[in-house]
Amino acid sequence: MSLKFKFNCIKVSSVFVFLLLFQYVFAQYDFSEVDKKIEKYRKELGNNMVALIYKDGKLIYDKHWGDMDKKTIAPIASCSKWLTAAVVMTLVDEGKISLDDKVAKYIPDFAKYGKGYITIRHCLSHQTGIMQEKTNLIGIFSRKKYNTLEEEVNDFMSKKDIVFNAGTGFAYGGVGLNIAGRICEIITKKNFNQLMLERLFRPLGMRGTSFQNENFNLAPNPSGGAKSNAEEYMNFLIMILNKGMFNGKRILSEAAINEMEKEQITLDMVKYTPTAGKGYTYGLGEWIMEKDAAGNSTVVACPGLFGTWPMIDKCRGYASIFFVKTLLGGEQKRNAYLDIKASIDAVIPSNCKN
Repeated sequence: MSLKFKFNCIKVSSVFVFLLLFQYVFAQYDFSEVDKKIEKYRKELGNNMVALIYKDGKLIYDKHWGDMDKKTIAPIASCSKWLTAAVVMTLVDEGKISLDDKVAKYIPDFAKYGKGYITIRHCLSHQTGIMQEKTNLIGIFSRKKYNTLEEEVNDFMSKKDIVFNAGTGFAYGGVGLNIAGRICEIITKKNFNQLMLERLFRPLGMRGTSFQNENFNLAPNPSGGAKSNAEEYMNFLIMILNKGMFNGKRILSEAAINEMEKEQITLDMVKYTPTAGKGYTYGLGEWIMEKDAAGNSTVVACPGLFGTWPMIDKCRGYASIFFVKTLLGGEQKRNAYLDIKASIDAVIPSNCKN
């Protein structure tokens, strides 16, 4: 046998082995039932959608429908809250703020208006007690236009009533996260959109993601004003799933991730919750969908009003996002997504003990 023939055999064998490994990687998960479920709910989900599932360092599901793909930028509504909470935690990691600092430490007039007991933790977990509009499309499109985040937060401070004492109730909305965003501006002396770019989006390769209002003269909205795409938001989820690490670089401490995923409320504290969050408790900027016997969160998510659902299942070690481009019935997509998740979970085994 010639050396050339032997060399060619080795090359062919190597390619064959690689193809076998490649085939194994993509054949170990049978998502045919997931495909069927998505087809079943296509009309309900709005036809234009991207679905990504990430596990063990790679995308194991990557499909899109309609006129969008994983790079299509669209508004993500309340999915913004998870991003805002994360950037607040970068300041906690640096020791520049504490979650239990009172807002009045940074905006002293809060105390003058009877809001002196509100903390940053209350802001990130919807426990401020400040009156706010319910989360719906009418509320979003009728939202008062502010020139700056400072102007908006001053309105919360001076014109909004307290409807329950801070820390005694939970009312989902935009007030708390926007107060937290303003505190970030005060600490960093930077516009909220700019500090998001510097602290989160650029390090995570989220260069198309932004809180910049289309009208550059209007304030950013930390609780619901971001635009992103499925690919870039998945980078954020990967960082959360990997306990603060992304591409070998630490973005958040493991302690910060744990604090965000820790239950901050009990169900009996709920004064108002949207359909998407009914029956769930809340951490910092994220819903706790499932817990283990010890009360530790196992599935966390941050669904948006328009229907985009980013989610992490810690027991199964995957992150997923269903990214849609529609303004209709976002909250009503909950049952569809939970049904699809059940099919995902049937394929990916849990590593958690019952």
